[in-house]
Amino acid sequence: MDAPTDRDLILRARRGDAEAFGELVTRYQASVFNVCYRMTHERREAEDLAQETFLRAHSRLGTFDIQREFGPWIRRVAANLCLNRLEAQRPVSELDDERDADPTQSPEAALEVRERSEQIRGALASLPAQYRAVIELRHYQELSYNEISAELNLPLSGVKSHLFRARKLLAERLK
Repeated sequence: MDAPTDRDLILRARRGDAEAFGELVTRYQASVFNVCYRMTHERREAEDLAQETFLRAHSRLGTFDIQREFGPWIRRVAANLCLNRLEAQRPVSELDDERDADPTQSPEAALEVRERSEQIRGALASLPAQYRAVIELRHYQELSYNEISAELNLPLSGVKSHLFRARKLLAERLK
């Protein structure tokens, strides 16, 4: 038996089928969490925002345009929640390094990679929230310029401008 499409699950969830919405959560929880984590740079905050994303999505499922893809919509909800939260508070600039080390790397190489990663995360965290959002959607979620424009409600020229400025700031901060 084929897995139900997102559209089928949405229609079932609109009729009150909790398991259908649960399946949508299962399908998109990793990508929603990744959006939140990359924008907030803090695991607990990202977990809270991811949960809030799904709560909001559930309450607004009736307004979702069934002709659109669910994935970009739910990630946009997450990005908007993150932007709102970041505007309300200062972002945390450092994270604990929770990635698994490459067992084939020498300790010196692993330390160098970890230090560079921390430097990059710090530089990303220091960017204005709107630049972080564009970087997240373009480089981590691999959305096209047009998709980012729709996700963030920015004109295409604004997306390109934000990316250019964000990359320039990152380059300056990583010197």
